[in-house]
Amino acid sequence: MTVNFSAADTGLNRLAVLVVDDHTNMRKIVNTILHSLGIQYVYEASDGAEGFEAMRAYNPDIIIVDWEMPGIDGIEFTEHVRKASDSPNPYVPIIFLTSYSGRNRVYRARDAGVTEFLAKPVSANAIYLRLMSIINRPRPFVRVKSYFGPCRRRRVLKDYSGRERRVAREMETA
Repeated sequence: MTVNFSAADTGLNRLAVLVVDDHTNMRKIVNTILHSLGIQYVYEASDGAEGFEAMRAYNPDIIIVDWEMPGIDGIEFTEHVRKASDSPNPYVPIIFLTSYSGRNRVYRARDAGVTEFLAKPVSANAIYLRLMSIINRPRPFVRVKSYFGPCRRRRVLKDYSGRERRVAREMETA
């Protein structure tokens, strides 16, 4: 599905996005895509530690992070953003952009607190659709003993009536 849009109409021109990836060329590609979508404020970091410092400096609205990086990788970065007491914003939406898209990897990223997942190679349209999903259908956050992050449930099972059923209105529209 290809989408035509105006950056002003979507509100993307007001977003600040942090791109955390150890490959300079990938950061340039994502930066170019984001600018082509009308996003004016794009910040870059080459690893998780630098990304965390950039979070403090720039207070991004959305973070796009790679999985494998030296030092602090994308999973550790996400867990730190979600759970550390010194996290500048544990609620910031995080898009995982990685070459590793096997089911176990997707589940591991989801369980770390990732908001959306994209597999490389990536297109401008795919990034646009994930951004619009975050903006138009924000997911509530869940805090339980073993997890903090966006609700991992994507489907609402209307026939389910067990004690674990979530009944919040926003879940009905997810």
